[in-house]
Amino acid sequence: MEWVYFSAAVGILVTMTLAVARGLMGPSIFDRVLAVNMFGTKTVLFLAVISYLSGRPDFLDLALAYALINFIGVLAVLLFFQSRDVRRTAEAEKEGGK
Repeated sequence: MEWVYFSAAVGILVTMTLAVARGLMGPSIFDRVLAVNMFGTKTVLFLAVISYLSGRPDFLDLALAYALINFIGVLAVLLFFQSRDVRRTAEAEKEGGK
Protein backbone atom coordinates (compact mmCIF):
# COMPACT_ATOMS: atom_id res chain seq x y z
CA MET A 1 0.00 0.00 0.00
CA GLU A 2 2.94 2.33 0.52
CA TRP A 3 3.62 2.29 -3.21
CA VAL A 4 0.43 4.31 -3.69
CA TYR A 5 1.73 7.07 -1.44
CA PHE A 6 5.16 6.89 -3.01
CA SER A 7 3.66 7.28 -6.48
CA ALA A 8 1.53 10.18 -5.18
CA ALA A 9 4.70 11.85 -3.90
CA VAL A 10 6.35 11.42 -7.30
CA GLY A 11 3.27 12.84 -9.02
CA ILE A 12 3.27 15.84 -6.68
CA LEU A 13 6.95 16.44 -7.44
CA VAL A 14 6.18 16.38 -11.16
CA THR A 15 3.42 18.95 -10.76
CA MET A 16 5.74 21.09 -8.62
CA THR A 17 8.24 21.04 -11.47
CA LEU A 18 5.52 22.09 -13.90
CA ALA A 19 4.53 24.93 -11.55
CA VAL A 20 8.12 26.19 -11.49
CA ALA A 21 8.23 26.06 -15.29
CA ARG A 22 4.95 28.00 -15.48
CA GLY A 23 6.30 30.55 -13.04
CA LEU A 24 9.40 31.11 -15.14
CA MET A 25 7.54 31.29 -18.48
CA GLY A 26 4.37 33.08 -17.34
CA PRO A 27 3.43 35.91 -19.69
CA SER A 28 1.96 38.07 -16.91
CA ILE A 29 2.71 38.68 -13.28
CA PHE A 30 -0.59 37.10 -12.26
CA ASP A 31 0.38 33.84 -14.00
CA ARG A 32 3.60 33.85 -12.03
CA VAL A 33 1.83 34.52 -8.74
CA LEU A 34 -0.62 31.72 -9.49
CA ALA A 35 2.31 29.38 -10.19
CA VAL A 36 3.92 30.30 -6.87
CA ASN A 37 0.62 29.68 -5.09
CA MET A 38 0.27 26.31 -6.81
CA PHE A 39 3.83 25.42 -5.85
CA GLY A 40 3.07 26.28 -2.24
CA THR A 41 -0.07 24.18 -2.23
CA LYS A 42 1.76 21.23 -3.74
CA THR A 43 4.47 21.64 -1.10
CA VAL A 44 1.85 21.28 1.62
CA LEU A 45 0.52 18.13 -0.05
CA PHE A 46 4.04 16.77 -0.44
CA LEU A 47 4.80 17.38 3.24
CA ALA A 48 1.60 15.56 4.20
CA VAL A 49 2.51 12.52 2.09
CA ILE A 50 6.08 12.48 3.42
CA SER A 51 4.66 12.76 6.94
CA TYR A 52 2.61 9.63 6.37
CA LEU A 53 5.42 7.70 4.71
CA SER A 54 7.95 8.50 7.43
CA GLY A 55 5.49 7.95 10.26
CA ARG A 56 6.12 11.43 11.70
CA PRO A 57 2.85 13.28 12.22
CA ASP A 58 4.71 16.40 13.39
CA PHE A 59 5.38 17.20 9.73
CA LEU A 60 1.67 17.98 9.41
CA ASP A 61 2.19 20.95 11.74
CA LEU A 62 4.88 22.21 9.39
CA ALA A 63 2.57 21.72 6.42
CA LEU A 64 -0.20 23.74 8.07
CA ALA A 65 2.21 26.54 8.99
CA TYR A 66 3.53 26.60 5.44
CA ALA A 67 -0.01 26.75 4.05
CA LEU A 68 -0.77 29.78 6.20
CA ILE A 69 2.44 31.54 5.19
CA ASN A 70 1.78 30.73 1.52
CA PHE A 71 -1.75 32.14 1.69
CA ILE A 72 -0.71 35.37 3.41
CA GLY A 73 2.29 35.81 1.12
CA VAL A 74 0.26 35.43 -2.06
CA LEU A 75 -2.33 37.90 -0.82
CA ALA A 76 0.40 40.42 0.04
CA VAL A 77 2.01 40.11 -3.39
CA LEU A 78 -1.32 40.48 -5.18
CA LEU A 79 -2.22 43.57 -3.15
CA PHE A 80 1.19 45.06 -3.88
CA PHE A 81 0.81 44.62 -7.63
CA GLN A 82 -2.77 45.86 -7.56
CA SER A 83 -1.79 49.05 -5.74
CA ARG A 84 1.15 49.51 -8.11
CA ASP A 85 -1.18 49.33 -11.11
CA VAL A 86 -3.59 51.80 -9.52
CA ARG A 87 -0.71 54.20 -8.81
CA ARG A 88 0.56 53.96 -12.37
CA THR A 89 -2.91 54.62 -13.78
CA ALA A 90 -3.39 57.64 -11.52
CA GLU A 91 0.01 59.05 -12.50
CA ALA A 92 -0.72 58.57 -16.21
CA GLU A 93 -4.07 60.38 -15.86
CA LYS A 94 -2.39 63.15 -13.90
CA GLU A 95 0.29 63.66 -16.57
CA GLY A 96 -2.29 63.47 -19.38
CA GLY A 97 -4.43 66.18 -17.76
CA LYS A 98 -1.61 68.75 -17.60
